[in-house]
Amino acid sequence: VQLQASGGGLVQAGGSLRLSCAASGSIFSFIVMAWHRQAPGKQREYVASIASGGATNYADSVKGRFTISRDNAKNTLSLQMDSLKPEDTGVYYCRAVRLGSGYWGQGTLVTVSS
Repeated sequence: VQLQASGGGLVQAGGSLRLSCAASGSIFSFIVMAWHRQAPGKQREYVASIASGGATNYADSVKGRFTISRDNAKNTLSLQMDSLKPEDTGVYYCRAVRLGSGYWGQGTLVTVSS
């Protein structure tokens, strides 16, 4: 399975971006799909996840500003990011997990200017 993330870019603080992660095959079997990010000089951190049944979870730092969703018919994971802050800057990676295996996408860069 290959995951292709897109939608990153440069945005001013307070702005919005929508990230997408397209899978090369069906995402129906993935029990969890998630977004992680890595800021310059820092470790990769969890951002948000969505289970196959639709339950979502968010890091405290993005709760209320980001919305994760998945479209099983289009094999796509999305992340709507609103009210962006400079500290949201980083490379965003999508991740997909099913029993016995996990997959990472290649990342898309988000830069939020102050």
